[in-house]
Amino acid sequence: MKTRNILSAVALASALFAATSCGNKFLTVENPTAQPIEEYFVTKDHLQEALVAAYAPLHWTDWANGQYNPLMIMSDIMADQIWVGGESKTDNQYWHLMMNFEALPTACMTSIWTCGYSGVKRCNDLIQYTGWTKGAGEIDDTEESLILEQARLLRVYYYSWLWKFWGNIVYYETNLEDPYIGTQFTADEVYGKIIADLEGAIAIDALPMRQPDAKAGYLTKAFAYMLYAELVMYQKDESRYTKALDYMKEIIGSTEYDLVDDYGTIFKPEGEWSKESIFEIAYKADAQVRSYDNVLGAGGTILPQLIGPYNMAEGADDHKAGWGFAPVRKETVEMFKATDTRRAATCYDATVNAYEKRYQDTGYFLEKYQGLQSEYNTGDGAPDMRFGNNYRIYRFSETLLNAAELALASDPTNAKIWLNKVHNRAGLTDTVDATLANIKQERRLEFVGEGKRYWDLVRWGDAPTVLVPDTYGYRTNTWSESKKYLPIPQSEIDAALGTLNQNNY
Repeated sequence: MKTRNILSAVALASALFAATSCGNKFLTVENPTAQPIEEYFVTKDHLQEALVAAYAPLHWTDWANGQYNPLMIMSDIMADQIWVGGESKTDNQYWHLMMNFEALPTACMTSIWTCGYSGVKRCNDLIQYTGWTKGAGEIDDTEESLILEQARLLRVYYYSWLWKFWGNIVYYETNLEDPYIGTQFTADEVYGKIIADLEGAIAIDALPMRQPDAKAGYLTKAFAYMLYAELVMYQKDESRYTKALDYMKEIIGSTEYDLVDDYGTIFKPEGEWSKESIFEIAYKADAQVRSYDNVLGAGGTILPQLIGPYNMAEGADDHKAGWGFAPVRKETVEMFKATDTRRAATCYDATVNAYEKRYQDTGYFLEKYQGLQSEYNTGDGAPDMRFGNNYRIYRFSETLLNAAELALASDPTNAKIWLNKVHNRAGLTDTVDATLANIKQERRLEFVGEGKRYWDLVRWGDAPTVLVPDTYGYRTNTWSESKKYLPIPQSEIDAALGTLNQNNY
């Protein structure tokens, strides 16, 4: 439903804010006009530009700063359901190093670090500009609240990337000035700051539970609630579990969201912004101009190109060829029951076509984000980026499973109902009991390739026993607490002039 993806083209086209290089340069934004910036951002139109700029970094994590970094794949390669693939283990080597828990400061995901802090910087700007615009009498209290809540929610979301991957990071809510050196906090301290900011944003209470179709892509109250549950559950902050459950119940009780009947439609074009979708990062490939020389230009995503079968003969079905990354593990395919509709919707059997097998090939690829010939668009940009696949960030099925997990002790009756809604939607007719083991299994089946599995294993304490050397010789290391956080990029350590402590690695 591309007509509803109103943010994608505008956000990617906001070149006047496009400072995304590594180091501290991304904290510098060029003046969009000769007019002083404090005089420019005092109108509704210019404040809208700043709002769109704050959303823009959401789109950069597939390809930016010379790296391929789709967030969900970067998370899942550290788990146990997909391989890295590619030509060899030196192809996108930092992916392979992450998979084996041996990332290096000189070979890690510098792009997500930069994109995250670029987002933080733009949100801080937006908050400041909102004050200027309000002071000029151009917006009223309602409009101010609407902008401020979005700015703070986005800021928390960008910080959540940095916190989950790197833990002990620099945190600030007022932009740094030259020489751009801030205070590094421990991971627990960072959590305390972002959860307080999130609670403050939720208290503004200006956003609707669901946006109307014409504004799909903007944040909602449901997004805020899902982010809250994700953070407190990952931190294992039991003091906030009751509030998180209340938020999940509020989403469920609102009737604004529901499961779609056919799981197989969720990741198809017709499934974008369905009744199950709480938040998506939207890409729009129609007449796209995004290219390797204009990576922030309006356009689609490169993700389907990354994960399509290599040199596949096109025509036997609707799938397009790609570069052979993220093959699905055989064990993942085999964990689904034959009647589970999630199997075909998750695992694409590429052997129906002729294709060139690459490293770690299993014959299966992630169906959820495969490129389709029927949806492939033309334009002036790079052919590799002509895919309009939206990234599904939060779905209603996760709301139900969050609620079931949070309610295991306090409300087992409803926990069982919520769990079985997800279970039965997949075509499974049996009824399962509400146990943590069953919830873990349901999440394992439901969210393959969606960037959930690794963080689940860590928060449940299962990572040390599940993320162990495999029988193929691909993963040779075992996950441990010392591997919980990636090494901070060496370029950032150097730029911090001795004020930034490196993580264990």
